[in-house]
Amino acid sequence: MTDHETRLRDAWHRFCDELKKAGDIPLRPTAASNPADKAGAYRLLARNIGLALQFEMDNADPLHPELLHYFDPIRKQGGDNTDALYVGGPINGTDTYRVTGKRGTARYFSITVVEHGDTPWGGGVANMLFGDQIRVEDDGTFELIVSPDPKPADQPDVNWIQTTPATYRLTFRQFFADWEGEDSMEARIDILTGDGAPPQLTPEGVVEGLAAAAHWVNWSVTYWADMIDKWKVQPNTFLSYRQLDDRKIDATPGGEPIIAYWILPPDEALIVRVRPPKAQYWALEFGNYWWETMDYRYRLSSTNCHHAVLQDDGELIVVISHDDPGVPNWLDPSGHSEGYMTFRWMLAESCPIPVAQQVKRADLFDHLPGDIRRITPQERREQIDARQGEAKQRAESEDLAREVLGRFSQQPSKVQAALRLADAVARQRADRDHDHE
Repeated sequence: MTDHETRLRDAWHRFCDELKKAGDIPLRPTAASNPADKAGAYRLLARNIGLALQFEMDNADPLHPELLHYFDPIRKQGGDNTDALYVGGPINGTDTYRVTGKRGTARYFSITVVEHGDTPWGGGVANMLFGDQIRVEDDGTFELIVSPDPKPADQPDVNWIQTTPATYRLTFRQFFADWEGEDSMEARIDILTGDGAPPQLTPEGVVEGLAAAAHWVNWSVTYWADMIDKWKVQPNTFLSYRQLDDRKIDATPGGEPIIAYWILPPDEALIVRVRPPKAQYWALEFGNYWWETMDYRYRLSSTNCHHAVLQDDGELIVVISHDDPGVPNWLDPSGHSEGYMTFRWMLAESCPIPVAQQVKRADLFDHLPGDIRRITPQERREQIDARQGEAKQRAESEDLAREVLGRFSQQPSKVQAALRLADAVARQRADRDHDHE
């Protein structure tokens, strides 16, 4: 064999060996142990191999970035928001980039510039923009410049976000309250600096990418299991990430998630009560020990400001039980025995802390108000059918968004505007360098 053949074969063997070692992670003593929980753990490992390869090999070059989605119904991690579409790509803190496309109509929208850090999802957020801070044209299109330089003073209307030397990723978050009525962003990213040379596949790149991907699978799954154990020791108690860990991470701006761990025997139920605040968006997510949301296409496993049924006084009452309790806001454990639930109050006026009460399933209605909303089996069937339809429409919308990524690069006016901005950046750099001489 040639030298590069030997190196590639050995890299592949190390990749497979590292993934084999990851097979011990689901056996950790603190992990949930029923059949569905164990099956979910090994499925998680398999699903996240693809995500790791995307992050560490296929879309890891900041000179040739693409905006790709992170999660979907069959690939999840880290407490993904059921309502969310996470999109991002690799960037650096030295080059300038242009993002062009259509903003979409997601209820909550944010952009973060993320720095390297000591978690699988990087470190702190260097800079960010909310949806209402982004100028959008009448036709729904927008342009964003991502640059290490400050925004030019003579272009106040330009969407601009500044990077730092430690920058490594750009992330877009879209949270959809109404799955059928809100549209996904359609966008692409282009680098405006550099020599424009196409990427070159090399043995070194594959060797490094395989090693980084295998490491990321092990690291990320272990990291989130270590984190969830911090909530597990105090079940039914809602705490934020920051109350339990001070490491910087690419957290969603505009609202700290409030998380609780649940452990539910077959003969018990959990009642969760809270009055949602006035907010741009709020939601309740529900998942297993491995920080995967339940299969929200076929199960009632989340609710939000659009879907929830509130009491007349504005209170949200949620029931978690292994069988249908006949109330509108039911969360279905889907065969899992334990896991997490997360409330997100985004850009809200307050941050109420929910209260959880665990009761015997047979005594459930003794602990609920007499006027609790009820739902018939037929209404439940209609509720689930509607959810499946909304999930399908949402998936089709996201697929369409990915198909049209290249559409906006064909608009000469957009390209000309980008070139003008690139010239402005170059002039500003030249002026700054001259001032430093």
